[in-house]
Amino acid sequence: MTITDEDCLAETLAFNAQFEATAASRPPRGQAPDTDVLALLRRNRLGGDTPPVLLPQGQDRIVAGGVKVRVFVPDHVDGVYLHIHGGAWAFGSADGQDERLWRLAVQARLAVLSVDYRLAPEHPFPAGPDDCEAAARWLVDHAEAEFGTGRLLIGGESAGAHLSLLTLLRLRDRQGIVGAFRAAHLAFGPYDLSMTPSQRQFGSRPLLSNSDSLRGSYELFTPGMGPEARRDPEVSPLYADLTGMPSARIVVGDQDPLLDDSLFLAQRWQAAGSPVRLGVVAGAMHGFTLFPTTVTARERQRERDFLADA
Repeated sequence: MTITDEDCLAETLAFNAQFEATAASRPPRGQAPDTDVLALLRRNRLGGDTPPVLLPQGQDRIVAGGVKVRVFVPDHVDGVYLHIHGGAWAFGSADGQDERLWRLAVQARLAVLSVDYRLAPEHPFPAGPDDCEAAARWLVDHAEAEFGTGRLLIGGESAGAHLSLLTLLRLRDRQGIVGAFRAAHLAFGPYDLSMTPSQRQFGSRPLLSNSDSLRGSYELFTPGMGPEARRDPEVSPLYADLTGMPSARIVVGDQDPLLDDSLFLAQRWQAAGSPVRLGVVAGAMHGFTLFPTTVTARERQRERDFLADA
């Protein structure tokens, strides 16, 4: 484990304190579905109160099984990145971060496909994982013809990191596909939906996620399941056999209730024999890369470097 960005700790903690101070003005996350609140969260960009910017470089397509993806193709393509967005499985969208994905596409020389998977509570588990699996299988079959390369990468943030790992496991276990994706970039994901110690002990501190919001998100995504049922490896990939996984970079902030999830996953990844890099960002909260701070700029560069070099 590498603790990064300790030189920015004062700035990062100050941002957290400012975020907490404005908690009352933000819509609640992870609670029983309120139509108006859910609509607001889905309309605005993740972590903010304004709609996302749509770029003309983003093109919407329909792939296998009717799954919608948003595609960014730069002039030079050395690989294809299957991106899965976050949003507690209930909000967020493939067109929610065009600026970031287009920048990543150009700088890392990647075609980027972001999956617009179905959202809870209207479409609970396993709808979202089904859509991500279908998009990944389509990419395995068509990347060479569509983009001129079979070099495939996968990754996402928060719920998107969870869905990225489930997708790799489903490709292996359901379709016998191992090694098609060369690398996975997993940012602050929940990998144990029965709740790791850091999730349970974090409390109600009003950062982007806390114990209450996580618990509520799991109830929306997996209605009717209790903690024991959520330990099923098809729901909580921390409990899965991780044999045959690609090289991975796992990143999390040390003020994230999901800290244990990344620490434990990195240990299991390594024990299963696959290369893994674990980065823990000093002072960073859940979803820290959504906000304009020094550590965000650094983390975006590390992500680009990993995906470009993988």
